[in-house]
Amino acid sequence: MTRTVVESKTKTAIIGFDQPFCVIGERINPTGRKKLAAELEAGDFSTVEADAIAQVEAGATVLDINAGVVYNSNPNPNETEPPLMTKIVELVQGLVDVPLCIDSSVPAALEAGLQACEGRPLLNSVTGEEDRLEFVLPLVKKYNVPVVAISNDDTGISEDPEVRFAVAKKIVERAADFGIPAHDIVVDPLVMPIGAMGTAGQQVFTLVRKLREELGVNTTCGASNISFGLPNRHGINNAFLPMAMGAGMTSAIMNPVALPVKMAEIEAKKLEIAAAGLVLPEDMDDETFCQLFGLGSTKPRAGKEMEAILAANFLTNNDPHGGNWIKFNKAPPKAGEEGRGRAGRTGGRRRRA
Repeated sequence: MTRTVVESKTKTAIIGFDQPFCVIGERINPTGRKKLAAELEAGDFSTVEADAIAQVEAGATVLDINAGVVYNSNPNPNETEPPLMTKIVELVQGLVDVPLCIDSSVPAALEAGLQACEGRPLLNSVTGEEDRLEFVLPLVKKYNVPVVAISNDDTGISEDPEVRFAVAKKIVERAADFGIPAHDIVVDPLVMPIGAMGTAGQQVFTLVRKLREELGVNTTCGASNISFGLPNRHGINNAFLPMAMGAGMTSAIMNPVALPVKMAEIEAKKLEIAAAGLVLPEDMDDETFCQLFGLGSTKPRAGKEMEAILAANFLTNNDPHGGNWIKFNKAPPKAGEEGRGRAGRTGGRRRRA
């Protein structure tokens, strides 16, 4: 049975066909996040810290670390990204105990991340492009780490799933030439947006089955790619992930966190309720209000995608006795009731005199 082992200093995550689905948290990545990029250039890591903690609390088993900021003061990522990668890796592994995934297109940043990591991180990524194969595979061998293999090559990304399979096979074979076993290759078959290609979902499911059966490799993907450009993206993601798991996919790079409700949204709902003539208790806090009226939460929490994954783990017998599912659905204690038992009593069972 194929098992890809990823480790921090104190914790092991196993990606495998007989294992719970591995959630690789994607939020520590400044791509498309102007605020985070500006913070990192200014040396402010508060968002990185918050994202690391929130993702682990939401259920991420591995955290992806991407330091791809284009500094206004220095647009050369070969100079700026390696030291930033080192800083973020050291910071994150001091905050949380899950393994890391070192993610960069800059070769020096990949090695900087590997040098800073404690344990056995996942490397993201190698492709079928010749220059990438020639640099990344020796790095994978040198540090004895698993690697994400993305199914594109020097010709680009093919819409033909057979071509993408051939690229993946090429990478696995080239890795074998370096003594890198197939169980240390996690293939990303490349998920296309369903809005642009109606067969995108079917393609991925077919590819994942073939990669599992013919190459014996674990698989991953950027989960949100499937819903790009569409309304209610969470609804599509929630359906896609269990279906991909059923086809044999063993991990995904994704956001496990449902972001907090914005204050403007809360205020708008309160105005709507007041206009309807409803009177709310004066002491009702915003968190209780959000829960009561289905707005979500004022705090980061596990998103609907995590709910779908945990349910699928249970249904595929990768959550024995449903322990994780039950824990996930257990209502959190209300403010002031932490540590209380039934009927609000504190402490343990009373002893008879």
